[in-house]
Formats: sequence, C-alpha cells, structure tokens
Amino acid sequence: MVAVDTDKADTGEGQVMRPRFLTSWDKSKEALVGRFGYSPNEVDQYADISKEDLVHAYGMMLLSRQFETACNQEYMKGNIRGFMHLDNGQESIPALVADSIRKGDKKYSYYREHAHALASGVDAGAVMAELFGKIGGTCKGAGGSMHIYDKATNFQGGWALVSEQLPYAAGAARSILLDRLLHPEEHKNDDRISVVFIGEGGAQNGRMAEVLNAAAKENLPLLFIVIDNGRAINTFTGDVAKNQDVFLQGQHYGVPGVKVDGQDMVGVLQAGRAVVDYVRKSGPAILQVHTFRFNGHSPADPEHERGRKDEKKWARNAADPIKIFEDKMLASGKFTEGELKDLKAKANAICKDAVDFANKSPAPPATLAKELEFPDPPSTDYNQRAAPAGAEEINKRILDPEALSNCQAHIAQLREKAQAGQITIGDALNLAILEEMLRDPYTTIKAEDLQAGSSYDIPKLTQQTFGKLRASDEIIDEGHFIGKALGEGMNGYRPIVELMNTNFGIYGMAEISSCGNTYATTGGDFMMPVTIIGAGGTAPAQSLGAEHSQPFHAYIMGIPGLKVCTAASPEAAYGLAKSMIRDNGPGMLFCPVKMMKDVKGSPQLDKCLPLNRAALLHAASDAAVKEGTAVTVLTYLHGVKEAQKALPLIQEEGMDIDLIELRSLKPLDKETILTSLRRTHKLAILDESTYSGGVGATISAMVSEEMFNELDAPVKRLCMDDAPVPYSLAMEAAVVKRDADLVRGVADLVLGKY
Repeated sequence: MVAVDTDKADTGEGQVMRPRFLTSWDKSKEALVGRFGYSPNEVDQYADISKEDLVHAYGMMLLSRQFETACNQEYMKGNIRGFMHLDNGQESIPALVADSIRKGDKKYSYYREHAHALASGVDAGAVMAELFGKIGGTCKGAGGSMHIYDKATNFQGGWALVSEQLPYAAGAARSILLDRLLHPEEHKNDDRISVVFIGEGGAQNGRMAEVLNAAAKENLPLLFIVIDNGRAINTFTGDVAKNQDVFLQGQHYGVPGVKVDGQDMVGVLQAGRAVVDYVRKSGPAILQVHTFRFNGHSPADPEHERGRKDEKKWARNAADPIKIFEDKMLASGKFTEGELKDLKAKANAICKDAVDFANKSPAPPATLAKELEFPDPPSTDYNQRAAPAGAEEINKRILDPEALSNCQAHIAQLREKAQAGQITIGDALNLAILEEMLRDPYTTIKAEDLQAGSSYDIPKLTQQTFGKLRASDEIIDEGHFIGKALGEGMNGYRPIVELMNTNFGIYGMAEISSCGNTYATTGGDFMMPVTIIGAGGTAPAQSLGAEHSQPFHAYIMGIPGLKVCTAASPEAAYGLAKSMIRDNGPGMLFCPVKMMKDVKGSPQLDKCLPLNRAALLHAASDAAVKEGTAVTVLTYLHGVKEAQKALPLIQEEGMDIDLIELRSLKPLDKETILTSLRRTHKLAILDESTYSGGVGATISAMVSEEMFNELDAPVKRLCMDDAPVPYSLAMEAAVVKRDADLVRGVADLVLGKY
C-alpha cells in the first residue's frame, strides 16, 4: 500500500503542471506514528513552536532570500562569475537547518548550498567573499559558489556532481560512530548526526539506493533531506522518474520517511524536529520537502523547461513560503507588522555588510593555487611522522586480546618471510596495512570480500582484528566505498581502500577526482588522507580481456592533487604503502596484477619510501656509457619484469641500460631521469599504457620540453596500441609490449639495427 502524506492538492487554478503539496500536521503525525514508531503523545510535543523559535526560523528565511537576491545582483555586476545556483522559494529548508541542526552535525550539500551554509552558522561575509573569489572567502576563493566549506561549523560542501555527496555523508556518519568507538567517555552522550541534502532528481541516482542500504546496514545517524522542487535544468522530474515519492525509497531498507509541504515553514519545523530527533536516537530517516524554486537553474543557463515560466509566476504569487508565513502570523496575531519589518531590516543589514566585506577583501595570491596542490610536500619523509598520541591505549581498550594476539602472530610470520626474502607483493601490502592500522587507530580499510582477504590477501585479518567499523566489507560498487572513505577522511580518519582490481576504480572516477580536488577546493581546510591500493596493469599474455586490462593509472594521472605510485616488488609495495597511508593527501598505489603472488623479496622493515622518487634498478656500465651504447629505460609495473628479462639479451648485443622503475608517476621524478640522460643521451619508455594519452606520452613531452639538449635521438616509446587489449594471445601480442620489444627498441636507438 502506498503511503500518502497529503490531504489535497492545490491546483493553482489548473494552470500549473505541479501544484502545491498541501498537507496538515495531522497527516504528518500519522506518518510519524505509523512509520517512525512514535506514540501519539510523543508526537504531540512537536506541535507547538515557540515565538522565539519562529522568530529565529523566519529570520533565517529572510536572510536566505535576501542573500540570494544580493548574489543575483552581484552576478549581474560581474562580481560573481561562473555557475551560480540560487535557492529562492525553498527557504523553509534553511529555516529547519537553523532550528534543528547543530554545529557539531556534519552537513553535506550540493551546488545550491549558499542558504544551507548560512543556516549552519557560516558567516555571510565569508560566503559572499567566496562567491567573489576573494581571500576572505570560506575557501580563500578556491571553491566559489558551488564549493562552500567551513570547518568550524562542520559544513562540508558544496559538491558539484549530482548525488556525489551521498556516500560522503555516509562516511561522515561512520566517522561519528568511529569517534564513539575510539573515545567512548568523551562521546558517551553524543547524538551528532550527518545530514545530506539531495534533490528529488538526484535521489533517482543509484547512489541513493546504495547509501540507504549502507545507512540501514550500519544504522548510521544519517538524515536525508530531499529538496523536491520538481525540476532539473530543463526537465520536469515527472518526465523521467516513475515515482517521485522519494520518502518511500527507504521502505525496502527499513528507513522511514515523511513528505511535507515546503511552503509551510511551521509544518516543516514540526515534522522536521521529530525526524531529526529520530535520527539522533534511532538511525537513518528521509525528510522530503516539496518546494518550488523561483529562479532558473543558474543565471548562466537558459530556461527551456516545459511549463516552467508559468509555474514560476504562479509560485511567486501563491506559494511563497515567506509570504505564507507572514500572512499566517499576522492573521493569528502572533507577529505585528513592526516585528516583521524589524526582522527584514536586520537581514538586509547582514547582506549589505556581507557584500561590503566581499568587495573589500583582497584577491588571493596567484601562488596559492600551487601551494594547495598537496597537503604534504612530495619530498616529505614519512619516517619522521609520529604516531597519534594514545594509540597503544586505544588499541588495548578496543581490540579483542585474542584477535590482537592472532594478528601479531601473523605479522611476525610475515616479517620472517620478509627477512628471508620470501614475502610476496600481496603479503608485503598486507604487512604494511596491519602495521599501520596498529600504529594509528584512526586508520580504517574498505574492500570487497575483505573478510576473506580479497584476491591477494591485501586486507587479510583486518576485520577479524579491528572489527567491522574500522574494516568494512563493501557492496560491489567502488565509487560507493571510495565515497565513504572520502567522508571519513574529511573527519579525522585515514581510510585505505583496497580495489580487487584497479580497473574497477573506473566505477569511482568521480569520487577519486573529488579526493584529489577537495584539499585545494576547501582552501586547505580539509585534509584528504585517502589511500587506494590495488592490483592492475597489463602483463603480456595475461589473457584477461579488455576490461581487466585498461591503463587506469594513466586515466587518473590528470586528476589534480592526487599522488600516483607504482610498485613492482615487495620492497616498493611495503615502503610506498606505509608512506601513502601516512600522507595527509590522497594517493593511489598500483601493483602488477600478474606479479602479486610470484615475485618475492626482502623489504626494509619499518621503513617508509618517498612518494616522489624513481628507483635505479640497474646502471649501465661505464664502458657502455663511454662507447655510446647505453640507453635510459623507464618502465613500471609488469614492465620492470619484462625489462629485467630483456637485460641479458641487451648486454649480449653489446649494449646496456640504466633501468629506472617509475615508482612515482605523479609527481614525476625528473631529477633521476635527467641524471641518467646526462649519461646515456638516449631514452626508451616501456609503457603499460596506450599510445594516446598514456604515461609515456606525458614523459616524452616533458623530456622534449625540458631535457631536449640531452637527447641524441628521438624518444623511443614502446607503449600499448590504442586498440582494446584482446583475449587471444595472437592478437594481444600486437597490442601489449614486452621484453622482445624492448630489446629491439634499445638496439634501434644504439645501432639502428631494426
């Protein structure tokens, strides 16, 4: 049976496609009793709203409306640029936020978030200055209209990709549970929640179902505020959505919901308070607020929406939440004309001061852009980074002694293997992760099939040792759990994401991109210590077909703020993983899928490796350098093994190579490349990515631009063909380069033999 939270619909005299959703407090009470489990007496306590609270909520509606109007005026003057999305007509939502959402609650909004920030307590001058692109803005001018963040009020975006904020808010909700786990005394009365704002159109995205599932499974303190204005940019939601009653989506997961009339601020406060209290005490819930947006999507977007202009005209006259409240209060005698006038003057003054502050605030220095690239400089020595204070005490308190003992025994076995030179790449990663999770109790991990160790034992024993909250088994959607990691990372935790195969990260490109951008976008206020680790790449004859053989490392190299490393040995995997986990910015570590269990080595235990250095694995002999028969060879992942196979054949031909493993694809170790080229003056790149847009293309361009005078010959790129990698070995050999191709390439550079 479909629940109905309305008494009747206001047809607007039959002239609008989408009438007002009229409901009553009695209908909301029925929903709260029937779906949320409240008793009638418990619900009755939410009926009365004091005049003081009404003044506060009404004042926030006025501030939101007048602030957005001021934004529109400044946009037309050219003081605000780019995309800007105004919230006029939806003011009951910031009224609720100001009324019921607290400073300590985590708030995740989308690109139409100015009023949500103001209602959360973010300074109006700082918000306006951010829109002006000024140093006095919330993010020093780095974020702009769509990216408002404020650490002091826990306002955490401002996210531009529709629905991306959903898993981030779930991660933030998990951080609240983690706080309670790690510090139970400090948080014994903790009733903080995470709040996510989402449009009714965005709620049709699959992320909504995934996050509802996660919220229900872990009983997260997560409130979904669905802002239902019925419109996208140029699309009526009913044209694309079979069911617009988003509040019912949670039924499958046991998450209750209620729909209210957003034009009735008092009704929104009544039901909203009950829903917020439910989330604080019991778990996730949905509040759908039916509203009308008076402005177009953005001043930069033309309005071609079917019926939109008529709807706006009607809504401004008949469905303005501010006017409806004023009329109701004046008629009841609760407010006088003078009181309303004074509150309007107060809001006007705040907006005027905000514009004045933004105008006077200076522009940020141009150098700030580069300064915000990484939280930690690429040259950071992570061996010097101290463990969090109290880590040993926390471990003793929260970890099961038997599980901890089993983990320590496993670690001891892995360390013995490492010392004997018998540890694999997968086991080296597992050792690094377990050691770091013991060293730092704020470290968490997420993976598919995690409790079973995934495919290469990388997360082995993490859940058994640290529990399901710190080590979570995840649904089969990498974007979902990378997104939750982002939310944890913004809130004091250090999440690790293990991808069974790095190519599956394609599902999480949006979230990986936001991991890379967030530190800079927030003006450096929010660190992003997210580490993504997995096996990938394309080995010769691996027979995995095109989808499992993509150069995902090349795909993500262009994401700003992201460090990208590779490890073709246990030594590199162990040392780079430890550094990346300790880094305060996002990074992704790729390991060769066909070498995870076969290649063994002896990493230097307890040693972090730099995230910005290549490794010289073999130096050409001085004789070869003197004779001009030496070549610099750059490679990574499976290319390291192929180059090592090719080395004796190259030497048999009377040549030699400087074999350099590119352990850092970004930032690139230019110094090591230049040092080698000054010896050899010839460069071959054995590249595990495509001819177009690949790693080799980037390096070749850099060498040509910055090291051209060191070259005696054109750069030799030995890269994958642009064709998808076939399954058939006969075809695959024409696409994926290997040891024989390197031998020919070096000989061509030195002898012109091929």
